Amino acid sequence: MDVTLTPFARACIERGWAKPSSFIPAFEATAELVGEEVTVTDRQFRRWRQPSPPRPHPPAWRVLHAMFGMSPPDLGFPGPGPSTTVYALQVAPHEENVDRRTFVADSIGVAAGLAVGPREATGIPDAVGVAHLLELREGLRSLYTLDDAYGGGDVRSLAVRHVRRVRRIINTSSYPDTIGRQLQLLAGETAEHCAWLYYDADQQDTARRYWGEALTTATMLHDAGLQVLVLVSLSMQASYEDRPRDGYDLARAAHSLAVPFGSSVLLSLIAAREARALALMKDQNTARKRLADSMRMVDRSDSGRPAPDWAAFHGHAELDYAQGLLYSDTGHHKAAVPFLRAALAHQDRSYGRNRALYRMTLARSLIQAGEVDEGAAEAVASLTHLEEVESGRVNRRVTEVRDLLRSVDAGCVRDAVDELTEYTELKGAV
Repeated sequence: MDVTLTPFARACIERGWAKPSSFIPAFEATAELVGEEVTVTDRQFRRWRQPSPPRPHPPAWRVLHAMFGMSPPDLGFPGPGPSTTVYALQVAPHEENVDRRTFVADSIGVAAGLAVGPREATGIPDAVGVAHLLELREGLRSLYTLDDAYGGGDVRSLAVRHVRRVRRIINTSSYPDTIGRQLQLLAGETAEHCAWLYYDADQQDTARRYWGEALTTATMLHDAGLQVLVLVSLSMQASYEDRPRDGYDLARAAHSLAVPFGSSVLLSLIAAREARALALMKDQNTARKRLADSMRMVDRSDSGRPAPDWAAFHGHAELDYAQGLLYSDTGHHKAAVPFLRAALAHQDRSYGRNRALYRMTLARSLIQAGEVDEGAAEAVASLTHLEEVESGRVNRRVTEVRDLLRSVDAGCVRDAVDELTEYTELKGAV
């Protein structure tokens, strides 16, 4: 290889990105994966290959870091870079789609890069400042993004590692009280997310333990925001575990704490949790009323204070899904179908796990409504997309659909049953 090549040019050649025609698509694919709205031109790429390249803007910097799995200064760019953590994606040359397992495994492999400070070997800084706190918060934000796209199965170990790192920093580093409170809050928020990931993986006892830790932190800090988050999550779990009275009481407690925040989206989300619990308690009239309230509140999302970041998923797709479940739970499966279709149509494609759950729930309702062929086709068509998702809740729904099809005495669905059985057996072996 020509020794006069710059480190960036050499790295591009090694990965098959020597020309703009190969580099630019790889850059854009990586930008989409890491959530950066940035593009690169032919001219920019050629300038980056020069001996004294200009420093990329922060979004492009983060994309380059993710593409190459190394810091841009190591590629010859002037530093230092922006103080945010980037997970290395190691995008393979000529691959537009990154395999989920490889993507998450690579993310876990660079988790030690979170919140690095003077003690590089352990990743635990001697003195914690705002920059370290921002890096740790960026780590949590990235966990949310991974979970939304791929489900909780493969993200759990990274989340547990992250909360342990935050706790070690709390107990071994020095910092002012203001930073200390923020570190404690971050530990509570990360524990809550660990709980959610175990909930999604259908490991409810572990989820309950992490939610208990998060609620303890929220109580210690007198932080109403974290308390609301945990109570809303516990309400969801209670309904999932067929404890609807607990689910309702937890949602009402969350509502009392959330009112002062003045966020219509947050109150809408809580009302939807109440409606779900009420429906499971067989109080259909009140459930429909609370769901209608939830819909009206989400339509007023432009007024009042913005919702917290963790509630970003809540919107019309989530409410369409809730409406579909309300009809399905009461045996009105034909009425559920259009709402489940609408939920799937309205759901942002970045929420891969939710889309998988919605689609398999639609297949279930179609079968229960007597549209067996269509339901079977919907379920089988979903399997390709499910390869990118690792979620115990979704896997449970697949099993439900398979068992429903098995109960149908029709030769036309046998192939679908075989494909779904093969999928569930494969998931059970993973």
